[in-house]
Amino acid sequence: MPSSFPMTRALSILSFFALLGPIFVSANCQCGYSVNATSSPDHTIYTDLLESDFLHLQNITWDTDWVPQAYNVSAADARGPYGKLAELSNVIANPIKDNYSYTGDGTLGGDPGLQLYVRGGNPSSGLVPMAEIATKREDMFYGSYRVAMKLTSISGTCGAFFWFYNNTQEVDLEFLSSEFNSSSSPVNLVLQSAESLEKGFNAASTPTFDVYELPFQPDEGYHEYRFDWSPEKVSFYADGQWLKDMTTAVPIEAGAIHLSHWSNGDPTWSEGPPTSDAIMTISYLKAYFNSSDPARQKDYTTRCTDPSAVNATCEVPDQTTAPDTSGSNGNQTGNTFFFSKQVNETMNQTVYGPKKSDATIGKAQWSSLLAVPMLVVTLEVLRVFVFDL
Repeated sequence: MPSSFPMTRALSILSFFALLGPIFVSANCQCGYSVNATSSPDHTIYTDLLESDFLHLQNITWDTDWVPQAYNVSAADARGPYGKLAELSNVIANPIKDNYSYTGDGTLGGDPGLQLYVRGGNPSSGLVPMAEIATKREDMFYGSYRVAMKLTSISGTCGAFFWFYNNTQEVDLEFLSSEFNSSSSPVNLVLQSAESLEKGFNAASTPTFDVYELPFQPDEGYHEYRFDWSPEKVSFYADGQWLKDMTTAVPIEAGAIHLSHWSNGDPTWSEGPPTSDAIMTISYLKAYFNSSDPARQKDYTTRCTDPSAVNATCEVPDQTTAPDTSGSNGNQTGNTFFFSKQVNETMNQTVYGPKKSDATIGKAQWSSLLAVPMLVVTLEVLRVFVFDL
């Protein structure tokens, strides 16, 4: 720096770089998301995340993580008196009226969130209209998978939250609305396996099937259902409370997450069809997982340069209370944590599109979006103020 370099000019440069500081600070969570604190011997770190806030989603087509399903299955293939007809029109966004609130009715009235319909009545086509969505990503491997939802109180449907690779590698939480009453609130916990396939897709008599009575009514409010999948076991949870470990028939391939609401009239399972339209409502889906995609694995090793750095790994908060949007405290209990709504905590997690929400583009990604133009500005400042060219 020349000896005649003015002090005011030096102060100007220092002030300029102070303003730029946040732009060039490394993002948090670049080395992944930890289930349990990293100081715990039971912690596991996952490289990728997928988060969807359905309470505020205006249109399911804006969320590029998800693909609404459209297909039909004959009664014979559905193994029931009726077949199934998945239709896009049965997947309906019903966001909260106030985009900055976490309580209140949806814009269409009733419970807010993503609505999955099973249409009521005996279908003349022999196919029961239903709804299903699946993640676009099929590289979802070991991880912690969580959904908040409210089941229907109308008898005759099956609500399902599941991970799927094929008919012998599948993790299921299934809810049969015909079983809900004042003294019964079960969830069916299932790992589909080669043994269940041999038994005609019936896992009930296999070691990887269990019925767990929940301490709440699934059709009376939103609750979080979760499974953590590792090479050794699949662990099931409800509102953060451990329910069951399964250690046999643990999947060994990557797959996709599905949310489904259906009926085929099977008197031993879904029963139905329902006599009137039945709705299962989804509040959120949160997934923290490892990817089987070599490109995503390379992204991780590229960005995670120092796992010991402060905030390089972020702990995933456990949801230990019902994430319900109703009641006098609904604005607090319904407002759950999303990394994708924080500043600088989802760098390189780019599976979603820019319309997913106002927050998701960026609070996490503005630093990378601004890096190049800010570098140009920096060089220009150096030219003018320092070198005086």
